[in-house]
Amino acid sequence: QVQLVESGGGLAQPGGSLRLSCVTSGIVFRQFTMGWYRQAPGKQRELVAAATSGDNTNYADSVQGRFTISRDSAKNTVYLQMNSLKPEDTAVYYCNAKIPSATINYWGQGIQVTVSS
Repeated sequence: QVQLVESGGGLAQPGGSLRLSCVTSGIVFRQFTMGWYRQAPGKQRELVAAATSGDNTNYADSVQGRFTISRDSAKNTVYLQMNSLKPEDTAVYYCNAKIPSATINYWGQGIQVTVSS
């Protein structure tokens, strides 16, 4: 059974930091591109950051230079370090695991991140 379990969300002040973690099970971690998406109220889900099995990364323009995605293959875990948080980063964040060349795509349950003073 495939599971992606997010943790580390919550409330942060503008300019603050949070680190999200996504622990995976039931997949061969090294085969998957891992990503973080987010969805704010009334908006579509958007890609925040992704890291391939070869550790190539890409970021949304809105988070470039502030967020860092990383993978730990020993722990089957992907992280999202979020610095210099802004109120517009408020959203539900979802962990994603996919094999781009195949129709294999898994999602976590989502975790709330709220940036507010």
